[in-house]
Amino acid sequence: MRLLAPAKINLHLRVGSPRADGFHPLVTWMCTVSLFDELYLEESQSVVGWSLTSNHADLACDQSNLVLKAAILLETAAGRKWEKRRPPGGVAALHKRIPIGAGLGGGSSDGARMLLGLNRLWDAGLSAEELSPLAAQLGSDVPFFLFGPSNICRGRGEIVAPIAKPAVRWAILILPSQAIATPGVYKRLDLLNDWSVNKPRSDDENNEPRLREPDWTNWTLLPAQQLLTMLVNDLEPPAFDVAPELAYLRDTAEQVIQRVVRMSGSGSTLFSLFDQLPEAQAAAKEIKENLSVGAQVVELAPDINDDLNKT
Repeated sequence: MRLLAPAKINLHLRVGSPRADGFHPLVTWMCTVSLFDELYLEESQSVVGWSLTSNHADLACDQSNLVLKAAILLETAAGRKWEKRRPPGGVAALHKRIPIGAGLGGGSSDGARMLLGLNRLWDAGLSAEELSPLAAQLGSDVPFFLFGPSNICRGRGEIVAPIAKPAVRWAILILPSQAIATPGVYKRLDLLNDWSVNKPRSDDENNEPRLREPDWTNWTLLPAQQLLTMLVNDLEPPAFDVAPELAYLRDTAEQVIQRVVRMSGSGSTLFSLFDQLPEAQAAAKEIKENLSVGAQVVELAPDINDDLNKT
């Protein structure tokens, strides 16, 4: 089975002060983009469990990888269907194209696609809603990838509600070489805001000004330049504090392409939006030529044509 695992960008990301459990409540509009990892699954009746190979030398292929974690979770959750018989094991081969530590959700997408793929291979018959609690155990972003391509995510990110695809169709991803560790960005967020992670919250997080939501329906209809002026990412200040060179890249990129540039997730990927493909292609060319950094044109909320979506 051939599976395509899409990257995502956080078009808009607001983050509240820590809850009593230490997690930050958030509201984010996430959208898939046409940058894909490829995952190939080959079952074997003679193999117990799943193994993982990858083309990426720095990627852990042990049970710390979300692909294998997903297989273990699904086998446990759906095991009653097979009574005492184990479902077939096999080999998963992962071809990475989504940069690691770039705020694009590659690992989360891989884990979600593994859940969906094995659910189909094993004829487990679980809906996306039934798979969602398993996905949430893998990570806060993972449930989004079960639903896609455009969703508002709340809570820690695990509460997913569909929203229309944006009218804006194209984006450029600006891809600096450095990765940024998400925990470090959140730690700096707490320091910059003087929040006490250990102090239990007594107020209603829904009353936090940062978490008050806009008119999403109207936002989905906006053209690129107007939508860009509305978008916020609360993780930009701490990420730019951790990596000042990323702040410099954002500022210079905005000067080069003469439009707003935002950061996805906790970084390090930056993006901007475009209504027309030639505009996006020209901007990507300008970024690469003037800033000597990777830039890639992607489609927002693309169709996914893999074996999972064959009718």
